Amino acid sequence: MKKKVLITGGAGYVGSFLADELIKKNYQVSVLDLFLYGSDVFESNKINLIKGDIRNINLLKKIIPGNDIIIHLACISNDPSFELNPILGKSINLEAFEPIIKISKDNGIKKFIYASSSSVYGVKKEHNVFENMKLEPLTDYSKFKAICEEICLKYRSKDFETIILRPATVCGFSRRQRFDLVVNIFTNLGFNKRQLTVFGGNQLRPNIHIKDMVQSYITSIENNDLGKVNNPIFNVGYENYSTLSLAEKVKNNIGSDLKIEIQKTNDDRSYHINSEKFSKVTKFAYKHTIDDAIKDLKRAFEHKQFQEPLSNKIYFNIKMMNSVRLK
Repeated sequence: MKKKVLITGGAGYVGSFLADELIKKNYQVSVLDLFLYGSDVFESNKINLIKGDIRNINLLKKIIPGNDIIIHLACISNDPSFELNPILGKSINLEAFEPIIKISKDNGIKKFIYASSSSVYGVKKEHNVFENMKLEPLTDYSKFKAICEEICLKYRSKDFETIILRPATVCGFSRRQRFDLVVNIFTNLGFNKRQLTVFGGNQLRPNIHIKDMVQSYITSIENNDLGKVNNPIFNVGYENYSTLSLAEKVKNNIGSDLKIEIQKTNDDRSYHINSEKFSKVTKFAYKHTIDDAIKDLKRAFEHKQFQEPLSNKIYFNIKMMNSVRLK
């Protein structure tokens, strides 16, 4: 029998890609989303699309039962979008979380996978940041991710596996594209303006190709050992690079005529994570590099797959959130 997976926020940058890949692997997939960016972001027509708000408890009680696995991706994503309306951000990113996980456990869901963030660590001086290190989140977005992790662990039991992934910054091509993530920002500006600005340049950023990110969720579904780990929290990232190094990678792939300007900044946030734990437990192997992500985007630009990529609000979460005024 096909396993049933419900993805909250499944029409987003990663979720839409994940939903299609799960269909290819013969899962039954449902997506709960507001579809602010449209519903034409999937390749497959076999996905059960549910338009709704994760804060609607009656809806959750209706659609969660009968599934085997919940992948909770839905949130107001990234700090700028969150800070646009902190009350809204708190209601979606924090207050809605416990009802979702409680309803899931009460209705016999076997596995609950939560997308946290590597930003929960804050600024670390250590060369390698491991999952057992102290969390020092700098923003409410990151603080609420950390609190939801605690809630996740509280509900964990023998019959209800909870798995927490702390993803690096995702990059690469998706049918629901974003150009507000560092590698994607640089590639967009590099290709279309032939110049980009790096603020600071020494800050480290962990990155992961979207194909590897999607595969890490699939691995989390299919691996039977993750939920048995004493502390089922896993960094998921492939390459830690300084922002200047990322800009230089873009230049190497886009063209030598690209100009890089460096400006000073007070933002010294530096995230550098070690993801060996996830690979050790699951035997997961990262297969796609930052250069691959840049090349994929370059190819999409060359084939004119994006409409007005420098200004179209559908590629920028904060612009879309500002326009829809969600409450």
